[in-house]
This record gives sequence, structure tokens and C-alpha cells, in this order.
Amino acid sequence: MLTVPDSDVEKLYMQACGYDPNKPGEGPGGKWQHVLKFLLNHGAPIGPHTHRNRIVAYIEVDPRHIDDVKRAINDCGLVYVGFHVPKYLGPQNRDLPKVWDVDPSNRRIIGGHAVALPGYDENTLDVISWGRFYKMTWAFFGKYVDEVYAIADRAWIAATGKTPGDLTIEELETQMQALREAG
Repeated sequence: MLTVPDSDVEKLYMQACGYDPNKPGEGPGGKWQHVLKFLLNHGAPIGPHTHRNRIVAYIEVDPRHIDDVKRAINDCGLVYVGFHVPKYLGPQNRDLPKVWDVDPSNRRIIGGHAVALPGYDENTLDVISWGRFYKMTWAFFGKYVDEVYAIADRAWIAATGKTPGDLTIEELETQMQALREAG
């Protein structure tokens, strides 16, 4: 599993979302589709040099269709999801629980967050959030996740031969043509 350093994650947050580490607070956050379009057109910074990892495509998946979410994880190696953050998982909580589950006594939503889900089992999904690993129950997923995107990555496709919907790289690139920036 490739784990990028925190400095690369911070660079991406600065470039794609306008985060300024010199200003107090967590920054402006990012709009999911804006970040994905940035990754499509500019790529994510990788390492100390100028290499960038551009994705081939991204495809929205309906979070209500769990089999489609599972298929996207299998076909792409992960999905990128946006969810409503309940207060008990908020930034004030530095010791997040290892398993995120629905707490019926805590209904207050304090914002949104995006994470990568690289795997799942019968009871939980694997979560990567700010370089740490957690688990999310399927109940949490069903209650709070409202956006899911399959990400087609060239290295994943080369290593596994898998793509979303069994589309070729050329077909995926054609589907993304309207979102690509000129030049």
C-alpha cells in the first residue's frame, strides 16, 4: 500500500482547496468534485520532486447501492466518499474511536469530510483519514455518507487490469474529456 507523507497531503490541500497553513484553523475544506477535477487535471504531488499522479477518471456511485460501492472498491482499489460528520467525530475529538458507528444519542452534524475507503468486510469498511486508519460500520456508511466516487488510477489499472465498469482507459478518458482543462 502506498502511503504518502503528510507533507504531500498538505500540499494537495493547499493546491486544490486553498488551504493556508499560516492561518489558524483547519482551512476552507474542499468540494469533493472540485478536488477530483483537480486530480484529473493536475494530479496529486508525490514526493519532493515535481512528479504528480493524475487520475484517469472518476465516476459517481450511488451510496444507496451497496453492491455498486463494493464493486467500485474491488475494481478501483478504493472509493472516495463524502460524509456528514457527527459531533462525536469532530475536530475537538483528538482520540477518534477506531470504529466509527452510529450513536443515536448524538445527532448533531458539525460539517463534512472526505475519506478514502480501500476495503471492506461483512461488518465494516476500511477508512483512511488524514493518514490514519479506522473502520466505519455499514450502518454509519448508510446514515452519513452521501457521496461516493470510484477513482480510476493508471498504476492500479496497470497492476490489476481492473477498471470501473470494465471500460478501457481510452473509454474512461473520453468520458472525462469535458472535464479536462485545455493545455
